[in-house]
Amino acid sequence: MLGLLVAAGAFAETYTWTDEDGIVHYSDRSHPGAKIIYLGQSTLSRPRPTTSPRGTTTDDAPATASVFSYATLEIASPSAEETLWNIGGTLDVSLSLSPALRPGHQVRAYFDGSPQMVGGANFQLQEVYRGVHNLQVEVVDEAGKLMIRSRPNRFYVQQNVVSGPR
Repeated sequence: MLGLLVAAGAFAETYTWTDEDGIVHYSDRSHPGAKIIYLGQSTLSRPRPTTSPRGTTTDDAPATASVFSYATLEIASPSAEETLWNIGGTLDVSLSLSPALRPGHQVRAYFDGSPQMVGGANFQLQEVYRGVHNLQVEVVDEAGKLMIRSRPNRFYVQQNVVSGPR
């Protein structure tokens, strides 16, 4: 009975959608405008070891290639809920990524829901004006496969009004 429950969970549908603030959501429940995504094979069962011609199993051999993954990705600046003053339309962004960005991997930033490829862990966004903004970043590999995604970060930009001569 437990095996049936685990197997049923492995085939559950997953949905994704982007809300009005540009934040991407994932759920096992449908949402208006959501798209179904396929997560691929379940990793709940481990494949059986195979026997080589010499009689040893492949599990006895050392791993020749391990799967790479990033441990953390955070937006270091601007910080969440930070208010920035008089930035002149240019936002300096710095990321905290561990381990460091690998050759061939790229950073994609979602500024107010619009994706754009940026130049690494420190970059600038242009045309960032007064108001409430959302920023989220992700790292993709050479094939465009998502490696890691940051949490969404909301921040505020304020601009002093400069009065001219009266």
